[in-house]
Amino acid sequence: MCELFAVSSLNRVAVDYSLHEFSQHGGLSHLNKSGWGMSFQQDLDTLLIKEAMPAFDSAWVKFIHDQHLSSKCILAHVRYATKGEPVFENTHPFKREAFGRAHVFAHNGSLNEFQEALPLRSSTFLPMGQTDSEHAFCYLLNELSGIWESSPPSVDQRLKVLSVVALKMRALGSANFLYSDGDMLFAHADKRRFDSEGTFGPNQSPALHWIARRDFKANGIDLKSQEGSKQKTLLLASVPLSDDNWQGLPRGTIIAVKSGRIVDQIFIGEST
Repeated sequence: MCELFAVSSLNRVAVDYSLHEFSQHGGLSHLNKSGWGMSFQQDLDTLLIKEAMPAFDSAWVKFIHDQHLSSKCILAHVRYATKGEPVFENTHPFKREAFGRAHVFAHNGSLNEFQEALPLRSSTFLPMGQTDSEHAFCYLLNELSGIWESSPPSVDQRLKVLSVVALKMRALGSANFLYSDGDMLFAHADKRRFDSEGTFGPNQSPALHWIARRDFKANGIDLKSQEGSKQKTLLLASVPLSDDNWQGLPRGTIIAVKSGRIVDQIFIGEST
């Protein structure tokens, strides 16, 4: 299935060697051939690069490597299309301007009858593509609009809205997602189908894993901190990307991450 990856850090980190191992999950060693994308937060905006093609032989992936793009918050996604054709507007992550800043969303899973179950009562945020994921993102932003003003609401307020939306998504299918509002990175863990020898198995958890590191290098992935900087870095991934001590995020957990550390979390239960 689709694969998620995110980095949150106290200071900017550069992605070296273009997340090679993760890009291999985008069509070379796994089934995710429908597209890929990466988001690099730049203060209130974000640099978003994505393509509706496999990541492993992409010139843009090489560009990311060669330019040593850096950020305090990075989101990445490789896609296996289940709803919506493999075209640009259906490729994750999705980006919207909302409340004066860029918001970014990436989802792993498949939601059934999502348009009926998650009605968009406002025309402020509308999907450009046909995916359940982008529709859910627009639904989330519409729900958040009730608590946002000129500055970000409290983490507790945002977690409460996210928990309601996550429960609604989870009732429709698998709902692992990463969401950045330019202030905080949020992650929700559900179940996912893992591919083995070219076939997908049943939904299982944990479907998200995390690890805290100052720097990280394994299997071609190299995250580098600024020279001499004090650093805290937290990485999230659908599957562990190294033999290190990755921690599984329990199903039904939503974490709020900022500057490389988990600052708050909420547990919404394991049952649908």
